[in-house]
Amino acid sequence: MTDEFGKLYYAFDESLPEQEFDVTVSDEESENEADFAQPQPEIPAELPILPLRGLVVYPQTAIPLTVGQPRSIKLVDDVVSGDRLIGLVAAKDPSLETPGPDDVYRVGTLASIHRLFRAPDGTIRLLVQGIARIEIDEYTSLEPYLRAKIHTTPERSEDTLEVEALVRNVVNQFTRLADLVPSIPGELISSALNVDDPLQLVYAVATYIRINLEDAQEILELDSTDAKLRRLMGILTKELEVLELGRKIQTEAQSEMEKVQREYFLREQLKAIQRELGEGDEQIAEIENFRKRIAEAGMTEEAEKEALRELDRLSKLPTAAAEYGVIRTYLDWLTNLPWSKRTDDRLDIAHAREVLEEDHYGLKDIKERILEYLAVRKLRAEREVDKKEEKEATDYIIRRERRGAILCFVGPPGVGKTSLGASIARAMGRRFIRMSLGGVRDEAEIRGFRRTYIGAMPGRIIQTLRRVESRNPVIMLDEVDKLGRDFRGDPASALLEVLDPEQNAEFRDHYLDVAFDLSEVFFITTANELEPIPGPLRDRMEIIHLSGYTEQEKVAIAEQYLVPRQIKENGLRPEEIEFNTAALQLIVRDYTREAGVRMLEREIGKVARKVVTRIAEGKLDKTVIDEKQIRDLLGRPRYGYREEIEERTDLPGVATGLAWTPVGGDVLFVEAARMPGGKGFQYTGQLGEVMQESARTALSYVRSKATDLGIDARFFETGDIHLHVPAGAVPKDGPSAGITMAVALASLLTGRPVRKNVAMTGEITLRGLVLPVGGIKDKVLAAHRFGVDTVILPKKNENDLDDLPEEVRSRLTFVMAERVDEVLAAALEPPKDANGQVQAEAPLAADAADTKEGQPA
Repeated sequence: MTDEFGKLYYAFDESLPEQEFDVTVSDEESENEADFAQPQPEIPAELPILPLRGLVVYPQTAIPLTVGQPRSIKLVDDVVSGDRLIGLVAAKDPSLETPGPDDVYRVGTLASIHRLFRAPDGTIRLLVQGIARIEIDEYTSLEPYLRAKIHTTPERSEDTLEVEALVRNVVNQFTRLADLVPSIPGELISSALNVDDPLQLVYAVATYIRINLEDAQEILELDSTDAKLRRLMGILTKELEVLELGRKIQTEAQSEMEKVQREYFLREQLKAIQRELGEGDEQIAEIENFRKRIAEAGMTEEAEKEALRELDRLSKLPTAAAEYGVIRTYLDWLTNLPWSKRTDDRLDIAHAREVLEEDHYGLKDIKERILEYLAVRKLRAEREVDKKEEKEATDYIIRRERRGAILCFVGPPGVGKTSLGASIARAMGRRFIRMSLGGVRDEAEIRGFRRTYIGAMPGRIIQTLRRVESRNPVIMLDEVDKLGRDFRGDPASALLEVLDPEQNAEFRDHYLDVAFDLSEVFFITTANELEPIPGPLRDRMEIIHLSGYTEQEKVAIAEQYLVPRQIKENGLRPEEIEFNTAALQLIVRDYTREAGVRMLEREIGKVARKVVTRIAEGKLDKTVIDEKQIRDLLGRPRYGYREEIEERTDLPGVATGLAWTPVGGDVLFVEAARMPGGKGFQYTGQLGEVMQESARTALSYVRSKATDLGIDARFFETGDIHLHVPAGAVPKDGPSAGITMAVALASLLTGRPVRKNVAMTGEITLRGLVLPVGGIKDKVLAAHRFGVDTVILPKKNENDLDDLPEEVRSRLTFVMAERVDEVLAAALEPPKDANGQVQAEAPLAADAADTKEGQPA
């Protein structure tokens, strides 16, 4: 560093002629040069002070300085014309342009200007010689430059064995440091080490090493030589550690570079040896192998062009290059895809029907849809052989020929959605692969990662096609309704291109960046509910609903599929265990409560394992599982068939409703209680906003019909009503419980219990109309599972009964209601007189707004 205006040079620029430093020195000044060499000139009491920035000048050392500020140039000009003595003190803050008296240290160095050179840029270069340590007493002048009264403060020199030992340690450390810093000239090292005075050694070494300003000033201010040597030795030790660590890091890096170069030379030598022996180069052989695979892959024109371009890049890279591995992996993916590999569809309708019936019981709609698809493919194939139809160019551009199908199976868990995909593939003679989408949150999982990322790879669609090794497989996208979404993108949006027959013929994965045809893939998606699936994605799929199984269907599935599978999985023989129909029916009724058959299979497996244990213990050889054994093996029934409804509807104020859930239909109970109060009405059971509105609507309707129902109108002024829908921990919402709430309130206030064999669903209006609701099939199946024999439904849902199995329709009685009074008549027990005799029921009066013209209300 320099004084306040310049830079420190450890040596003068040797390119400058020596006389240039003397040209500004007059003859008179030259005659006095001998005085500069004197060890101790006469020291004046007052000196001009030159602040230095980032530099401490020591006694007995020569330092070059550069001066550029006007006040410093003025100071030098005045000093050169006089005794050439100046005081050099370091500024505390090197960033200050013009340090003042308070900005510099009090201890500095008396120095003599030996040489001076004026540069063309107006700066002055000086060579100064430190003479003695001084301390500033007070400043006498601030302009045009600093002047101060000073006094010398000689250092204390000790001539002891300890000082000699310290000197040797400093010399040794400085020699090691000089070996690590090539920029220190050798003559400076020699001159520094040849001094006999320990104090001079300290100042010489401190001048040449890297040292911060505070440490340098501290060395100057220490009074004893011993203390200076110890402080210097600590600084040298730290600097040596830093330099040796840097040398170690540099050596390791250089060794790694040499290793890479050595491997490169060895590989080149190996190539030369292989050429001399007539053997092929490994890299050339790999490139030729890729070229052959590209030619045989049957790629599209675009893909083949991209593959050959990357192969050309690969041939020009050394195998050690990082890009070599990236391109090699890309070509490996590209050549392993089934560009032209496909399986021939088995278009035998009878065989497909046989396979579907063999694998799954029921599911009529899905089986018919698969057979329709195969029939269309068969007919098109036959007619294309008979006559080749020429297509117009516009037809091809506007609408592509569709070869695949995209179905979406929606239904509760355990009804066979996933296993149905494998059965469809077997019926068609195609390969089947399943891909779970549950919890997928990253759009790149579908489209892949771009090759600019480290570790990039294709998306799961392309990975699946590579594993299945066919371009026309059956791919099942399981749990499509459970896709996630976050800052990494929306996978459902990425699926739009995959599942769109108009777009997926040119699906572009981000990693491959070439089009791949997905139009021949048979996509099947599964979901438990439709609502979470975005509308645009739902629009691209053909939705097929799978409802729960009936009791008869569950028993049949257990006999044909579940029991044989559990016998095999548990190591039994068919002759060792047999389930009769009554036992399976008991399990369905009393030990399971589900739309599917997973719990049923678990219970059958539990029975089989208990039988296996008894056979292993030698307690039996063969057994027939009947109703008694079911209770012995499975314990007490978990659910009641019809008992629960009979128990809960025994008192007035409880009605049985039907609800739809993502896992199938279910039965819910609406309970109402009355108590003294004042017009209070509360509802509990985690009811949603729509259901709360239904409760208020039901109460308003019952109040409006209080007279017709025989309810004391004064009760609403003096009583409170509490409506509760168990279970309280389960959130509930929707309008379909409206008539159930109205029936529960009417039952409570009239004292007429609800019939035990009746369940109902429907939305209510203030005028007493019953509006249609959804999920009728699942709700009716739930009523059938619970043992209900009469179901009240909205009149406008009558067409939905066509979707019910004949077994269910034949066992249930349906009341199709248009108005709430019809519901109350069918649901409530008839009123009784004081003697317990049934009274004739008067019809409720209809609202005038709802009566037809010309008819009495």
